[in-house]
Amino acid sequence: MPAGTGLREGRSGLAGAAAAVITGWALLGGVALLAVVVMNVVSVVGAIFGHPFPGDFEMTEIGVAVAAFAFLPYCQMTDANVTADIFTQNASPRWIAIFKLAASVVALLFALLLLWRMSVGMSDQREYGYETAILQFPIWVAFIPILISLALLAVASVLTLAETGARAAGGGRE
Repeated sequence: MPAGTGLREGRSGLAGAAAAVITGWALLGGVALLAVVVMNVVSVVGAIFGHPFPGDFEMTEIGVAVAAFAFLPYCQMTDANVTADIFTQNASPRWIAIFKLAASVVALLFALLLLWRMSVGMSDQREYGYETAILQFPIWVAFIPILISLALLAVASVLTLAETGARAAGGGRE
């Protein structure tokens, strides 16, 4: 199965609903990234006329981080993560399914670990009242969509774990 195909087709019920939410979340991440680009264009044009957008670096940093995390669940769900196919090009379908199963387990553990530690980080940022220097934007607020993304990554990992587990048990066949 080519990367980026196959795992998202045929989902129904709760898995289909989760896939729809994950896709919508990735689209929102794209909107956030587009907003960052527009803000930077406005800032550059404004700087030419002596009125730059204050805090554009701060908002770019936060916006890109939020967008990048928003894409992670979609990449996991659609099997679009970066792979080193040169090492598996001669592997049997069963071994490829086993490798994908292991990757789903790693993604799930990664998501749960980051979800835990980022929630602790958000709590610390909120407790200490950290804000950006120019706009005085509370940094902990940016953690909210990131935590949602990590929770969705865990959901996507469970989906792919179940799907690739079935493929590995079936000899790697579709």
